[in-house]
Amino acid sequence: MTNISLAQSYLFKAQKRLKILTVLLEEEDYSDVVREAQEIVELALKGMLREIGVDPPKWHDVGRLLLEYQELFPEEVRGELGRLAAISKWLRKERELSFDGDVDFIPTEEYTREEAERAIRDAEHVVKVAQKVIPEVEK
Repeated sequence: MTNISLAQSYLFKAQKRLKILTVLLEEEDYSDVVREAQEIVELALKGMLREIGVDPPKWHDVGRLLLEYQELFPEEVRGELGRLAAISKWLRKERELSFDGDVDFIPTEEYTREEAERAIRDAEHVVKVAQKVIPEVEK
């Protein structure tokens, strides 16, 4: 791969990482599904922001920036930005707990298959929308 934008690189990484979610789900590693889904969403959303000319901050939940700059996005995706922001907020909230846990929160015991499946659906949706914003890498 040569001559691609940073936005395309972020989307490429998000697309590749999506593939590991099913492996983690099959292994019943639900907390890592949630954690990896958060990183996928973060990459895809930051790629979307870069594509419209916004340098994303170094924090993990950039959902509110999607709404702040919604007029810069293609009209076909503007209706999805609220949902993408909500997904980002939910997964950001779970980021540390799904990885580190806490004294009274053991990640491998707390997360359910349903939560993991929700995280997968949400990550897939975010990447699908990002693909409408960020041009495909030419091979």
